Amino acid sequence: MTSTFLPGTPASGAGSAILRSIDLRGPAGRLEALLNEGDPGAPFAALVCHPHPVGGGTMHNKVVYHAMKALNAPEWGLGLPVLRFNFRGTGLSEGTHDGRAETGDVTAALDWLENAFKLPVVLVGFSFGAAMALFACCDPQSGKKPRAEVRALAALGLPTRAEGHHYRYSFLSSCTLPKLFLSGDRDQFAPAEDLHDVAETAAEPKRIVLLPGADHFFAGQLQAMQNTLAGWLKEQLP
Repeated sequence: MTSTFLPGTPASGAGSAILRSIDLRGPAGRLEALLNEGDPGAPFAALVCHPHPVGGGTMHNKVVYHAMKALNAPEWGLGLPVLRFNFRGTGLSEGTHDGRAETGDVTAALDWLENAFKLPVVLVGFSFGAAMALFACCDPQSGKKPRAEVRALAALGLPTRAEGHHYRYSFLSSCTLPKLFLSGDRDQFAPAEDLHDVAETAAEPKRIVLLPGADHFFAGQLQAMQNTLAGWLKEQLP
């Protein structure tokens, strides 16, 4: 692992915001990553996973960036260190896109956070990143042990229909981590009735929030997404 310090914009009432460029080691090789440092006394660290690379998704995606800000920026009251990374084959990350093996990339990022901060983790994913996060932490068929350090999962724009496929996430029936399903009620990749079906079959604790008028990318509703995400986390985290 290597890292480079990039000065950020000083935040009012907090220390200087610092962005670190990091190389993670994933199953397919190097993973390009960025860490937004948080408050020195932050009780949690966070990971945000980006949408589908084939559709142009990267760690710089607008929804991913705004989710990171809700977790990290002082005005949202959380101040967590937040890691973002590019899945294999995306940006400067090595390897090639697989569509399911990216769960190993999520695990590698969680391992880095655990080693770097020794803190429990909040895991957030958008679209494809939400699916990979859920598979990595909750699917018993993944062959991975439950991630004890993950304390809350937020799935933004979790896809239920894409490219002729229908995704149901039945394994969530045994996932007892606190879960937030946050989408727009006009999400073209997750019809409201589909997402309600996913949430209904998921184990407690859970919450589903559909933002009125929002599409898959939360166009015009990014602040509402941030408000909901930050508010839910403040309720979940002691």
